[in-house]
Amino acid sequence: MAFTAWSNSLKAGNTVPNKYIFSGMGCSGNNISPPLEWKDAPVNTKSFAVTVFDPDTPKIGGWWHWAVINIPANISVLPEGASNNNLLPAEAIEVETDFGEKHYAGPCPPQGDTPHHYVFTVYALKNKAVHLSPNSTPGSIRHDLEHAALAKSSFTVHYGR
Repeated sequence: MAFTAWSNSLKAGNTVPNKYIFSGMGCSGNNISPPLEWKDAPVNTKSFAVTVFDPDTPKIGGWWHWAVINIPANISVLPEGASNNNLLPAEAIEVETDFGEKHYAGPCPPQGDTPHHYVFTVYALKNKAVHLSPNSTPGSIRHDLEHAALAKSSFTVHYGR
């Protein structure tokens, strides 16, 4: 079986519902982190990481909306609102996003842009912990996640306004 990640609230290829859209910068969503699940991680998995990335932004390197690292290997579900309602496992660490905050920040592309794509990725990692420097960002740890990944699974949704 292949390592697979999904959300029952976000269907690959579909538009992101309003409750998961950013609140601010002209967007009026509820900014709730969506529920995520995964299964069939490799047997040697020591931890998981989750990222949400917008490759369509004009910012070089894309725009990072969320990154959670050090999710224990016995976890396979993040409930709706895990980030914004303090429902993440105690060991998990949220990395500062391109919004400058350490929590989920939903989609909010510029008004009039074509819909942006949002790539949700769950990494099954060979290390129990990803170590951060004080200046770590999702973009700066991406290489570490890719290098430590035993497997990863992604799905893409979109949103425009």
